[in-house]
Amino acid sequence: MPLKKRDYDPGARGPLQDIRVLDLSRLFAGNVLTQILGDYGAEVIKVEPPEGDSLRAWQTNGVSTHWKIYARNKKSLALDLRKPEGVDLVRRLVASSTLFIESFRPGVLEKMGVAPADLLKLNPKLVIVRISGWGQDGPYSQRPGFGTIIEGMSGFASFNGFADREPVLPPMYLADGVAGLYGASAVMIALREVEQNGGRGQVIDLPLLDPLFAILSPQAANYRLTGKIKPRTGSRSTNSAPRNVYRCADGKYVAVSGSTQGMAERLLRAIGRAELIEDPRYRTNSNRLKHADELDAIIGAFIGQHTQTENVSFFEKAEVTVGPIYDVTQILEDPHFIQREIVADYPDPETTTLPMHHVVPRLLGTPGSIRSRAPALGEHNRALLAELGLDDSAYAGLIAAGVVIEPAGKK
Repeated sequence: MPLKKRDYDPGARGPLQDIRVLDLSRLFAGNVLTQILGDYGAEVIKVEPPEGDSLRAWQTNGVSTHWKIYARNKKSLALDLRKPEGVDLVRRLVASSTLFIESFRPGVLEKMGVAPADLLKLNPKLVIVRISGWGQDGPYSQRPGFGTIIEGMSGFASFNGFADREPVLPPMYLADGVAGLYGASAVMIALREVEQNGGRGQVIDLPLLDPLFAILSPQAANYRLTGKIKPRTGSRSTNSAPRNVYRCADGKYVAVSGSTQGMAERLLRAIGRAELIEDPRYRTNSNRLKHADELDAIIGAFIGQHTQTENVSFFEKAEVTVGPIYDVTQILEDPHFIQREIVADYPDPETTTLPMHHVVPRLLGTPGSIRSRAPALGEHNRALLAELGLDDSAYAGLIAAGVVIEPAGKK
């Protein structure tokens, strides 16, 4: 079953349609945040350096797939902010903006002459998001803050992986993605204060560290209570059993979760081992955790006799929570993904079509939309600067001075 083909919907409107976002951030966290806002109708202006947002350099077979997906619904304004004239254009745009987002190292914005206090003088209702690795203060605030380092120091890597192997970093941009999601909700909270409670704009201090630590379970509380550090347990849980990944007869895998007493009992009945329900080793969750090795061997032996498809079908009929471990080829062929258009093909000038994820989350009353493809570098220079009253002569002067970077192929 092929993916559904969708076109961009330039006329779509969203609940954030009157919000203008001035986005000076780079790489992933800021782009996730503003992609969410853009999907719901906000006008997102990406202020890019002469070489473009760093996300453009993350390429696959020469195609900037990250940029194409996370810069959808955005406009590109290419400025050299090392030049005072470029910073002045940013100041002028601030007056008409609702949100201002940046990800420079703490203190850089101040050196540029656009400290938050100055921005709030220009626009008292402006909400400013400052993305960094470690926060705007604290002894580590001036350290480089890439997500990899955060994923190590947050505690994530220390309990991710298997006990007899090294700690494992995530294979994707976890710290940045979590910060982007937290940032989107923080923006809505701050805008609520401005719009509904008559408040003023404010600064949101959004490091990568704090949000990631916040979702990693009550590790500090658990350590305080037990004096023990959470061990690496692979795909097992330290809270419930059975819970693991099991190999099928065809070399594929399924995930099993027996997180409640009723589900654990249903699983044991399904595999023909109902007598284990009253076995002291498996009667309660706490006992199953103590004997997880033996329990995994029993469940694994049953699952190992059947293919992934057979296991999923069997356990679904038994109403047991088992699901396949998918790779991307299976995702793109799965009827649920296709029917709900969790991923769909959109037109792309370089690849004909490009699959990308749908708007998340889905608001049924005021849905978001994908209105436009990711912009070329500086694609919207002239239109955006014309709003500031710059005529052709002034625009040409900024190009000649290297303040505005003309889009490739244009003169």
